[in-house]
Amino acid sequence: MTYPLVRDLAVDGIPVTVTCRVLKFSTQAFYAWCADPVSERDLVDAYAMNAAFEVHRDDPGFGYRFIADELAAAGHEISERRVWKICSQAQIVSAHARTRGRWKKPGPPVHDDHVRRDFSAEEPNRLWLTDITEHPTGEGKLYLCAIKDLYAGRIVGYSMAGRMQASLAVNALEQAVARRGGTDVVAGCIVHSDRGSQFRSALFQDALTAHGLIGSMGQVGAAGDNAAMESFFALLQKNVLDRRDWDTRDELRAGIITWIERSYHRRRRQVRLGRLTPVEYELIMDHTPADPA
Repeated sequence: MTYPLVRDLAVDGIPVTVTCRVLKFSTQAFYAWCADPVSERDLVDAYAMNAAFEVHRDDPGFGYRFIADELAAAGHEISERRVWKICSQAQIVSAHARTRGRWKKPGPPVHDDHVRRDFSAEEPNRLWLTDITEHPTGEGKLYLCAIKDLYAGRIVGYSMAGRMQASLAVNALEQAVARRGGTDVVAGCIVHSDRGSQFRSALFQDALTAHGLIGSMGQVGAAGDNAAMESFFALLQKNVLDRRDWDTRDELRAGIITWIERSYHRRRRQVRLGRLTPVEYELIMDHTPADPA
């Protein structure tokens, strides 16, 4: 906007008509701006930008698409494209993460692959994915085993510990069974994993059998076999693990739990769910397994 320049030059004695002619402006437009220097659109954008700052401050992992969803829910009637422009002008961007790679040597399978890369489920408790990730703290590594229900993408069970033992996977599985209503509800659900030793252990196999769950393992060297679970870990990496240095395991544990239960489940809308969160989707679809958490 250069109308203020015209006004400043007029104060210095340069006629408005001369300045407008040189700058190829309409004098009528200049005087209209003088009567109402802040346009309605600028005012709407200003309020939206302030709201976007509040959303981003609450969860710096949100990019402009998620911010647009939050603004729409708060009553700001502006397009996603306009939110992108506002965020670009204000330099509001999602927290970025370093790319981390993990290499694992697969062990022998104890189950057939019942998924075959068909990562979809028509009902809850039909297909769960599980995997383990790790992250350093000032006290040493913290390992996380998570279980994801493919129906709504909800994390139905998770366990964290300072050592990567079979009990880590078993504890996550037991939590998932309890949160989804018990053995009678989840029996027959497929639990798909990679060939990590924790998932091949007798302890984990016994837990699967006790709850009537069907084990499934990916193919050798096929990284895409558990891609849907890896996508969750990638979000976790961006939004929690790489956001700061963690002094203690308890600090990181609290950060992970808060992000899963508060942001991922209840605020992060997913395109495949019709822009609903996992919790909203299960409630609306009237498939709401028991979940005390």
